[in-house]
Amino acid sequence: MNILQLFKKNDRQQKEPHCSAVIVAAGSSQRMGSDKLMLKLGEIPVLARTLKAFQASPLVDEIVVVTRMEKLQETAELCKEYGIDKVSRVIAGGKTRTESALAGVSEVQPSAKLIAIHDGARPLVTEDLILRTVYAAAEHMAAAPAVHSVDTLKAVDENGCIIGTVDRETTLRIQTPQIFRAEIIKGALTTAVEKGITLTDDCAAAEMMGVRTKTVLGDEDNIKITTPRDMLFAAEILKERGEYL
Repeated sequence: MNILQLFKKNDRQQKEPHCSAVIVAAGSSQRMGSDKLMLKLGEIPVLARTLKAFQASPLVDEIVVVTRMEKLQETAELCKEYGIDKVSRVIAGGKTRTESALAGVSEVQPSAKLIAIHDGARPLVTEDLILRTVYAAAEHMAAAPAVHSVDTLKAVDENGCIIGTVDRETTLRIQTPQIFRAEIIKGALTTAVEKGITLTDDCAAAEMMGVRTKTVLGDEDNIKITTPRDMLFAAEILKERGEYL
C-alpha cells in the first residue's frame, strides 16, 4: 500500500460513523417457558450469537448488555467464554423494556455519538444490516430496519371485529437495531420513564420528542426468538447460511 492509498484509507476510517450498542436481554421469556437467551441455537446460545454479530461489526465500539439481576454473572461468563471483549458493562435492567433500555443507554461511554439498541433475542442480525442502519442514523439522527407485511392488515375494535383495512404500502414491521443520536435517545427514554409510559420499541420514544426515524431495508431473517417454533425457524436460516455451528 503506497502513501496515497494509506491516506485515503485513513480518511475513510475517520468518516465512518461508529456507535455504542445496548443489547436488551432482560425479558422474562414467559412464552418460551425457559430462558430463551441461554438456549443453544446450534452449539451457541442465542444471546452469544447476538453479541457476536455486534462484536464483529467494525462500526461498533462497545457493547452494554442489560439483563436480569439473577443473570448478571451468567451473562458476564458467557461474554468471556465467547470472546465478546467489546462488552464494557453487564448491568441489571428495570421492570419494563423502556426502563431497561434507559439503564443501558445511561452506561455507554460519554463520547458515544450514536447508540444502537437491539433485542438480545434477535440472534440472526447481520453485519450488513448493522452497517446500513448506522449510516442512516448518522445522516438522519434516528434509523431503524423495517420490512413490509406480506399479510393483509386489519384494524379491529375492542370486540375483535374488523373496522377497516390498513394500507400495507405505508405500514411496516419494525426490527432492531434501532439507532439514534445519543442525546436524543437518552432524553427520550428518560422522559418516557419519568412519565411512566411503557413503550414496545425505542422509535416510539423518539417520536414523543418529535424526532422522525428513518427506515432502512430490514431483513426477513432477522427474526425475534419468542416461541419454541422460532428456534426451529432460526436453525433453518442458519443452515441455509452455512452457519449452523
